[in-house]
Amino acid sequence: MKFDVLTLFPEMFNNLKQSILGRAQEKELIDINLINIRDFSTNKHKKVDDTPYGGGAGMVMMPDIVYSAYNSVKEENAKVIYMSPQGKTLNQKKVEALAKQEHLIILCGHYEGIDQRVLDKIVDEEISIGDYVLTGGELPAMVLIDSVSRYIEGVIKKASIKEESFSNGLLEYPQYTRPEIFEGEKVPEILLSGHHEKIDEWRKQKALEITKKKRPDLLKNV
Repeated sequence: MKFDVLTLFPEMFNNLKQSILGRAQEKELIDINLINIRDFSTNKHKKVDDTPYGGGAGMVMMPDIVYSAYNSVKEENAKVIYMSPQGKTLNQKKVEALAKQEHLIILCGHYEGIDQRVLDKIVDEEISIGDYVLTGGELPAMVLIDSVSRYIEGVIKKASIKEESFSNGLLEYPQYTRPEIFEGEKVPEILLSGHHEKIDEWRKQKALEITKKKRPDLLKNV
């Protein structure tokens, strides 16, 4: 999977070199390419924004600069996503669908936004990570890359993905590890029994109980 990220702040993505995603990049399972939109400004001061027509607060990113950045990485099979609070909310179904793509170009806005003309010209889909506004699209882009990358073959074991929250319509069952007794609380006996069939039944029941308690709205899909 190839991710091309169009951003004014590529240094914000350094965290994606850590842990699971870092190893996935080393194994060439995913490729995260950061494109600094500012590099495509022809202004001697590398200006990328201007005041909005019609007045109003803030600055708007100029379409020609964004378009030049896009043209530097565009490919016929690429899907262009604009991280925007106006987009459809990211969920597990969308994550799994995006993981089937070969090439995602992710556009990160900043300031008051991006000139609508270039959005209309290049964007295939707008995606939001929630009903709130952030200072830019970089953090949402990282959320998208992280969530989608986990479904790329070889990044994470299939068994781990199959049992986690939302993958089967339920929240995940509780997890335990050593020590067997912590602050007087013992690990549930069933998990020490070695009886895998009964353990599976216990986990399914716990997942159902947790979902009913924390996210009953999910049960309508089960």
